[in-house]
Amino acid sequence: MKRLLALVLAAACAACGTTPAEPAAHPDWSYNAVVYEMNVRQYTPEGTFEAAARELPRLKELGVDVVWLMPVYPIGVLERKGTLGSYYAISDYCATNPEFGTLEDFDRLLAEAHRLGLRVILDWVANHTSPDARWIDERPADWYVRDSLGRTIVQYDWTDIAKLNYDNADMRREMERSMRFWLERGIDGFRCDMACEVPIDFWRTTLPALRRDYPQIYLLAEGEDPALHEEAFDASYSWELHHLMNAIARGEKGAADLKAYLEKDAATTSREAFRLMFTSNHDENSWAGTEFERMGDAARVMALLTFTLPKGQPLIYTGQEIGYDHRFAFFEKDPVPQWSENEYTDFYRQLIRLRHENPVLAAGERGAEARFAADGLLPEGIFCFSRGEGAEEVTVVANLTAAEQALVLPFEGSRREFFTGATHTGGDQVTLPAWGWMVFAPEAK
Repeated sequence: MKRLLALVLAAACAACGTTPAEPAAHPDWSYNAVVYEMNVRQYTPEGTFEAAARELPRLKELGVDVVWLMPVYPIGVLERKGTLGSYYAISDYCATNPEFGTLEDFDRLLAEAHRLGLRVILDWVANHTSPDARWIDERPADWYVRDSLGRTIVQYDWTDIAKLNYDNADMRREMERSMRFWLERGIDGFRCDMACEVPIDFWRTTLPALRRDYPQIYLLAEGEDPALHEEAFDASYSWELHHLMNAIARGEKGAADLKAYLEKDAATTSREAFRLMFTSNHDENSWAGTEFERMGDAARVMALLTFTLPKGQPLIYTGQEIGYDHRFAFFEKDPVPQWSENEYTDFYRQLIRLRHENPVLAAGERGAEARFAADGLLPEGIFCFSRGEGAEEVTVVANLTAAEQALVLPFEGSRREFFTGATHTGGDQVTLPAWGWMVFAPEAK
């Protein structure tokens, strides 16, 4: 089963009904933050909160700011997929999955993360529950969408879910109350699963109410519609960019297509919007393949772009920081065999440092817009852009082709190379290997 087909999601997110409104405010800490998606089940051999807590110092040392925990709630038994089931077939919003530990174990994990200065957001699944969730028996039947025979309904091939009915005001209030249950425990926000399948007016009512009581929370929507930012979310997914990067890696698209995408997104999405950018996540990894399967040798330069493109909020998924080239089994225990630092760890550590040291790379309105090299100055397939001005400027030069390319750097004066995969051939002349890059950035202050 493909829990999330990219084309299905894109269609669903494009279908959200909208009316213009004000963009959401952002917490101060979020602009330059790097998000790490932790698959608790696969993160350690034990697959528990307690074991995950012991690994948090490693994430702190890597430099990430936000730990997004995939759903931590009990999983339904009825129509369960595989042995352990999908994290997204939730039976109780206000409890923990015993596979991971108790609520007290979760509290200790949260406390340790906060002690280290990490923020923690929870995956929130507001579109549906499992078909044997507590609400099925404890709440009125019209809390769920039902067919003519009174049966709860499923979407796509997600036969382990029951879709909730947002025409019911009581259900909406209970959904908000359940979200507050976790905010009161101290979490720092939510990543909202299939946010575009939930009526936008629910988000526009509920999320501002949560922000009034918890003003520093961060809210990420799995969806791409710009309307999700209007009085609702801080960040949304950049699915179109992700699929474009896959296509560039296959040689089907190029630098000109990437520039066109960025210009379109700038024109259609508010400047304040954050776009979550990624080369992998739990859906892509399990159903479409690892970044190495989809992008091959281009995986690193695409990761670099997720850390440097305008609006971007970069994401690292479990295992990427050690180059773990493995599709996690979605419904079974399939842990990372061993955490050991390597060249990929160094690579991501450098990307995070680049992000943290250069405020012009911030997401939203605090980040600088991109300036592109003039047409004709560079070989076809070379993508060059700068963010910021003068002493604050960061410039990225990337070879988005599978062939080595020689070029003359399209700017004057000396600059500090922060990060490079290139060979200098004299003066401003450089040779970029296939999928190579150069990043020029100011000295750290």
